[in-house]
Amino acid sequence: DPNVVLLDQARSGDVDAPDVAAAGEQLTTALAGVAGVSQVASYWSLGEAPAMRSLDGTKALIVARIDGGDDEVDARLTSLTAELGGDQGAVTVTIGGRAAVDADLSNQIGGDLAVAESIAVPITLVLLVLVFGGLIAAGLPLVVALISVAGTFLSLFVIGSLTDVSIYSINLTTALGLGLSIDYSLFIVNRFREELARGTSPRDAVVRTVETAGRTVAFSAFTVAASLVALLIFPLYFLRSFAYAGISVVLIAAAGAVVSLPALLAVLGHRVDALGVRRHARHGHGGPLRDGFWQRLAQAVMRRPIPIAAGAIALLLVLGAPFLRVAFALPTAESLPKDSPARRFDDRLATEFAADSSESFAIVVPQLDNATGSAALDAYAQQVSALDDVTQVDTLTGTYRDGASVAPASARNAAYAAGSRGAYLAVTPAVEQRSAAGELLVHRIRALHPPFADGVHALVEGSAAQLIDTKAAIADRLPYALGIIALITFVLLFLVFGSLLVPIKAIVLNLLSLTATFGAMVWIFQDGHGAGWLGFTATGSIDTSMPILMFCIAFGLSMDYEVFLLSRIKEEHDCTGDNTRAVAVGLERTGRIVTAAAALLAVTFLAFATSGVTFIKMFGLGLALAVVMDATIIRGLLVPAFMRLAGDANWWAPAWMRRIHARIGIRDDGPRRPSPGPAVRSVVPDRVEQRRDGFGDGIAETGVQHLVALVVDDRDDVGVRVPGP
Repeated sequence: DPNVVLLDQARSGDVDAPDVAAAGEQLTTALAGVAGVSQVASYWSLGEAPAMRSLDGTKALIVARIDGGDDEVDARLTSLTAELGGDQGAVTVTIGGRAAVDADLSNQIGGDLAVAESIAVPITLVLLVLVFGGLIAAGLPLVVALISVAGTFLSLFVIGSLTDVSIYSINLTTALGLGLSIDYSLFIVNRFREELARGTSPRDAVVRTVETAGRTVAFSAFTVAASLVALLIFPLYFLRSFAYAGISVVLIAAAGAVVSLPALLAVLGHRVDALGVRRHARHGHGGPLRDGFWQRLAQAVMRRPIPIAAGAIALLLVLGAPFLRVAFALPTAESLPKDSPARRFDDRLATEFAADSSESFAIVVPQLDNATGSAALDAYAQQVSALDDVTQVDTLTGTYRDGASVAPASARNAAYAAGSRGAYLAVTPAVEQRSAAGELLVHRIRALHPPFADGVHALVEGSAAQLIDTKAAIADRLPYALGIIALITFVLLFLVFGSLLVPIKAIVLNLLSLTATFGAMVWIFQDGHGAGWLGFTATGSIDTSMPILMFCIAFGLSMDYEVFLLSRIKEEHDCTGDNTRAVAVGLERTGRIVTAAAALLAVTFLAFATSGVTFIKMFGLGLALAVVMDATIIRGLLVPAFMRLAGDANWWAPAWMRRIHARIGIRDDGPRRPSPGPAVRSVVPDRVEQRRDGFGDGIAETGVQHLVALVVDDRDDVGVRVPGP
């Protein structure tokens, strides 16, 4: 399974000229002596193998295997390029191959990460200033983001000392760390400002903020983390790496938002609005409710819930239809920009040679008795070489092409044996391994009936086999992963809201929003629409692991906004008992801040869409689209439509589930009862919340066990309430 290729171009004549052949043989010997290089084969050492000679005869290949981990391979490849690259006597040497592709991917992603941050951070800061209306408040989410990203890098350092962690997880850490920190900080700071707007002291405003918005942030974070836990089900270290990074950054961002940020707010107090660039609109929960855009939208939707819901669902399904013809593959050199050295090298192999010898793969026969199984191995090699898309087969018994032996065994063929038992066949395909044709070839080989004795099996390795087995592993574990996400999400939402229908509705709507995202990804990155504008090469397939990764992250983020919205709807419903009014008011209360959070998160992901690596570009663009779809169609249309159709059943649960919720559910125990009048004047001690919603009021006890509050409304009616312990 070679991972490095030396392309030797004759400086004059062809590769069979005596001086060129001598230079090629000398390079082959020199390469075999390099530390860490386990196997070497060349056009000349294989007896002028046609597959390793260019179509014009001026170039030939040397292929080799560098052993070791990623860092070791990169270091040895760099050393090898410096030592053997360039003019070497009668030939000019260019070095590439799979190791070079992996190195270029890592370098490209590192540079892209810096570019994405340089784009996302300034734009985000400007948007934060516009959203918060002040420099101090706008800087708070960045402090939390710094805490979450730095904390996650520390956790990845520890995890990386115990197991493999993909370098691509750094992108997720930065994107989610910045995005979620901003999301959570927006809700915390917004609620803190609402409490201050009601005249609450800064200390008590912090307490009430953590009791309400902090509680919501914590359970939103658990919901996102639960979605990422499902990635641990898959036996692929790539996906596990994103689980490690994602879970760490979500929990650390939430901890920063509910611990570090409230501490900063307690210190700042009213100075949170200092250095303002515009007047902050104080119409939060503590001010009079305005008949804003989101409330009017919700009311319009709830007047015609069935046609609007049907139209939105139809639109999402149409947008998601392209995903029905998705084709999966593994990343190749085509994932790199066209000017990447490894990509240019790979393009040369594809256009200048009849077959790419760097694409060769092995068929391993570990139980073969080499003393008695030579005839069977010879027959099997003929079977494999006769298959379509097989250029050549080399093994212990010789070289084979088109179903026949073309060269007998020589001293070099002894390398295909593993002692007295076990041998392998090196298959040079005429197609790229990481493609549909490569997969089909592996299926054909596995479908053969080798003429071996009982108990002797042929095992296929290589990129195509890896792709097949990766898809099989994902398909096998996918039902369990989806079940875990659904179960954990349902349990968490039930514990928060005590409802049977609300968790089911949230799961279904989030799945609907993701259909459009996945359909768009196939339409863009598989079919190639907009490839020139976005700067990538469409290969007719998408990375196998990326949809699973995007699903888990996007589902968690969608549920994140769902929890924020439902929490405010539930809070209003507890006050008024009016489901329709609660939906409209809840949407209005969260509309501006959730829209701002979604826009900021989308900007963060879109910055990563500037990457030159195709699957990172798809990651950024796909998640940005998922956030936008959830913040518009789902939150603006489907949520109010479904909540209106369900009515009071939204908050219903069977008696046995209500008993469970009463015992272990998460509740805000402060009483919220509507008062007789629409406007209230109050004389209350500290740490008592007066609610002025324009339609109902109540007193919420926060930490005071026995309190008498005298409330006088505009009609001079007097009511006294004595809350219990």
